[in-house]
Amino acid sequence: MKKILLLLLIVVVAVQNLTAQNAAGFKAGAASAIITPKAGLFIAGGDRNRHFTGMHDDLFVKAVVISNGENTMAIFTVDCIGMLYPQLLQVRDAVKKELTDFPAENIIMSSTHTHSGPDVVGIWGTDMMHSGVDSLFMQSFVSTAAATIVKAYNSMQPATAQYAVSHYGEDWVENISQPAELDRSVTVLQFIDAQNKNIATLTNFACHPTVMDGSTGETSADYVAGYYDFLNKKQGGVNMFLQGAIGGWVQPEHVPKTFKDAYEKGNGLAATVLTVLQNPQLLQQNKIIFKSKLLTMPVENEGFKQLSALNVIQRKITDSVTTEIAFFNIGEACFATHPGETVPAMSFATKELMKTNGPKFVLGLSMDALGYILKPEFFDASKKIPNSEYLCSMSVGPQTKDFIMKTIEALSK
Repeated sequence: MKKILLLLLIVVVAVQNLTAQNAAGFKAGAASAIITPKAGLFIAGGDRNRHFTGMHDDLFVKAVVISNGENTMAIFTVDCIGMLYPQLLQVRDAVKKELTDFPAENIIMSSTHTHSGPDVVGIWGTDMMHSGVDSLFMQSFVSTAAATIVKAYNSMQPATAQYAVSHYGEDWVENISQPAELDRSVTVLQFIDAQNKNIATLTNFACHPTVMDGSTGETSADYVAGYYDFLNKKQGGVNMFLQGAIGGWVQPEHVPKTFKDAYEKGNGLAATVLTVLQNPQLLQQNKIIFKSKLLTMPVENEGFKQLSALNVIQRKITDSVTTEIAFFNIGEACFATHPGETVPAMSFATKELMKTNGPKFVLGLSMDALGYILKPEFFDASKKIPNSEYLCSMSVGPQTKDFIMKTIEALSK
């Protein structure tokens, strides 16, 4: 009997040790850099021909690099309305020059979508004939983003990965086009060091950062700045915001347009994150599986083609446009990217394709920013969906959703 009990004890200890090894079987590093533009640059979002008059809070590039010894990848976020795919390729090239062995194709780019950041697309300049993009700012962004990823890579250390899931925004986040359709989930993945200190916390939540939309000439990450500020003070490390599916129009409602109120909403999100991290679950696996695919989609929006031809939007857009989608696992945590502002239905459908018992992340405005990505019914005027005329005018076309979902489905297998 004693031998059996001893054997059982050995097995239990072995399982516990294996679990601990799996949970801590990552290396992670993180870094952050300021990319606040100078006064005078064009502001993205809202009306055209608006210029920055100053700074309320800084804008950032934030990066985390994760490795399990066999595979390595990076995620970086940008406080801007939406970086385009050509800039991701430039950042990858710049990283490859510094880290020749780094798999640059495993770099994920995501934008927070603040409307109080610089025009990085081109359509908020003086008029529709002139780009609002500042070339010097874009050059600085590429070099800063690459340097931040390199810094994160060089700071990697043994890390434990833990996660938690909650919800937020019931009293202020609404889908003003289709109110019944909304993903309010808050999904968190945290990497901590051997002293249980935060290396990086990744938070996925869906809402336009537009509390201050059109009401200020100062740079701001909007409510995301309140999220940064709260978590930076409470736990340190690098705290990243990953935008979710905000198309069809998920935004703050009934919130006064003041920085105080924007910060309060961001503080509330951060407090939700800290609360759920008091009782986290450990990732039980340390696998990293990364898949991505280039896809070429038809462009039915003549305005996009013309803006490309005029070099207002500085990328090639003809009858088609090329972009990229990624689908990847970090342990049991599963991620998929959406290359624009996708409707919440696409978030739910994407999560259905994630065959995991861990957390599920849908990263909107990631790898690219192809405007609104809508259900075909938005293009049917007889449906009378609120705001559909504007939303469709900022969309590549009605086929985009199906192209993206078919690609994600293929990558999920």
